[in-house]
Amino acid sequence: MFFVDTLESAGLGNRSYLAGGARSAVVVDPPRDIDRVIAAAARRGVRIAYVAETHLHNDYVSGGLELARLTGAAYLVPTAARVSFARTSVADGDTVGVEKGLVLRAIATPGHTPHHTSYVLEACGRGVAAFTGGSLLIGSVGRPDLVEPRLTEQLARAQHASAHRLVAELDDAVPVLPTHGFGSFCSSSQAEGDATTIGRERATNDALTLDVDTFVARMTAQLEDVPAYYAHMGPANAVGPAPIDLTPPEPADAEQIAQRLAAGEWVVDLRNRVAFAEGHVAGSFNFEGEGKLATYLAWLIPWGKPVTLLADTPQQISDAQRELARVGIDRPAAATGDPVAWVREGERLASFPRARFADLAGVRERGEEVVVLDVRRDSERAHGFVEGSVHIPIHELHGRIGEVPGGTVWVHCAGGMRAAIAASLLDATGRDVVAVDDGFDAATAAGLVLTRS
Repeated sequence: MFFVDTLESAGLGNRSYLAGGARSAVVVDPPRDIDRVIAAAARRGVRIAYVAETHLHNDYVSGGLELARLTGAAYLVPTAARVSFARTSVADGDTVGVEKGLVLRAIATPGHTPHHTSYVLEACGRGVAAFTGGSLLIGSVGRPDLVEPRLTEQLARAQHASAHRLVAELDDAVPVLPTHGFGSFCSSSQAEGDATTIGRERATNDALTLDVDTFVARMTAQLEDVPAYYAHMGPANAVGPAPIDLTPPEPADAEQIAQRLAAGEWVVDLRNRVAFAEGHVAGSFNFEGEGKLATYLAWLIPWGKPVTLLADTPQQISDAQRELARVGIDRPAAATGDPVAWVREGERLASFPRARFADLAGVRERGEEVVVLDVRRDSERAHGFVEGSVHIPIHELHGRIGEVPGGTVWVHCAGGMRAAIAASLLDATGRDVVAVDDGFDAATAAGLVLTRS
């Protein structure tokens, strides 16, 4: 008998796994907040015997080193990964016994990184689960351009070969359990569904249905920009991350919030975009706690800049603190409660309007001059855009606000979340802004002209 439990880190688009038998287990690609892993093992009543990394991660801080230290587990790290801490090196074909009749076997699958290693859980000599990390994903593979741009084509070809090796060695019924690919920017593309098998990937995955040249050309052509914070994750994981600290953050009152803003620090309001637009601390930024908080905040913020979090409740602060710690943003200050209490006596909350694409169409029909700012990614805009709109992707906006033409700015994305972030960035500089909180499909229904490439 064996089990596999999935631990989601939905905000980052990643999964970790706890797998084992009646008494012992292995953890694959653990998150930094290892209390979740320990609790999962406790529920199963198993001892964590091994902690296994498929690769040095570029998109989050691993909790593997600390988990291994706390539990006494052997820490399995690919031999070719350059790290500064003691570990159990794992090479192609190595096996470890999780418990009687249950073995973990390493398969070298370079591509996402040069040292990438997948692991197959074998029960009584038969493969029952494939932990593929950033190699074979659901309908895709991990992107090959995160280690060194000059290696991109070489690693893309390696991804193709690794995918073929996995399907050659494993039965069609074996579940494929990747770490990336659920919204993670480590995936070379996004696919439908949240579960797959070797057989399904054999029939549908480009890495397995296309010849290598066609596959490499197609995959590399669709690679998006790399989140800026990725540059800090790999080095942190190679040195050995510090243990996570999730004790409550330092409280901040109105005077402290004002001082932090004056010092150029980031004050981040986690409330939903409707509440933020209606009233917020002038100069604060809106990153919804229910959105992809860690990805977008870590992408946009100058690395190392102190952060103060504002929220409705202490639980929202706690959830955000955990999410941000996964990408190395530690120990924020925080305030909760009534936004009126976040400003000093005599000061007022700032606000800006929200609208729909139909409202934008009405403004244009009346002949009013406004700036339309599109903050979607290049790949999204390639499928259609509002005629005459200015395009600055959200992750570039903070450094390019000076390029936004004068006048009232109607800012949109594909659904509203990124537009809210962008509106808050513009509002903080004193610009007049309208946040378009609408699905982009509504632009067509509203009669706005779309140009398609």
